[in-house]
Amino acid sequence: MKSLILLCSALLLATPVHAAQLTLELDAGSRTWQTDELLKHPLARTVTVKDDVSYKRDMSYRAVPISALLTGIKADDHLQAVALDGFAAELPAAPLLNQDGAQAWLAIEDPAKPWPPLAEGKHSAGPFYLVWTNPQAGHISPEQWPFEVASIKRLAPVAERFPALRPDPKLAAGDPVNQGFALFQKNCLACHRLNGAGDSQFGPDLNIPYSPTEYFGADFLKRYIRDPQSLRRWPQAKMPAFASSVLPDAELELLVGYLKHMAGRKQAAQ
Repeated sequence: MKSLILLCSALLLATPVHAAQLTLELDAGSRTWQTDELLKHPLARTVTVKDDVSYKRDMSYRAVPISALLTGIKADDHLQAVALDGFAAELPAAPLLNQDGAQAWLAIEDPAKPWPPLAEGKHSAGPFYLVWTNPQAGHISPEQWPFEVASIKRLAPVAERFPALRPDPKLAAGDPVNQGFALFQKNCLACHRLNGAGDSQFGPDLNIPYSPTEYFGADFLKRYIRDPQSLRRWPQAKMPAFASSVLPDAELELLVGYLKHMAGRKQAAQ
């Protein structure tokens, strides 16, 4: 019986990867790309990604420059990449269109050459994965590496879509709290809501019923953001660590400052 169970488990893990489709909803209208179309794209090439955020090692992918797929998109546009698991990455278009320094690629999982699972018992990062070459040149956050991507959409900026996320409007545009709000959008909103506002179905709300600034003492919140499993360790933990190379100490202070500010602005999402 034990041998039969092991055999069934092995067969399940060996289930072949199937072709998938990616939906793009941009200025030029909606377009659906199939796996084989992307693998045959004239700009498709093999890229090597150093220290891949999801796999924690160097990886090679068949990929297309994401800029080649963003028809009609301008640098000041705002995009959202939605994953199969509910992860919703908010992405300013400018870095995605960049062709120097940090460059974004859509990695395509070939059903004939499936990628390894992200961890034991888990799926791969496919069928589509937004990866970066030379990410340090663009100060790219781990939240800007969405995997299992199902769609990419052009949307209004976060502050317009979700007024409940906005800091006090009396604050100047350059106020540290507004700087922290920008960092929240870049690093947190892909997984978390705040005041019930946001599109992610992934992580807990960061203000309702309580802000983490209200229940983490002293500098423990900063320690938690830096290395979540140093304070809370469990096998299914998904929150990534934010090293100082990705989120410098000064930016971490700004981010926590925004959360503290919003703890005094609890409200229902509109």
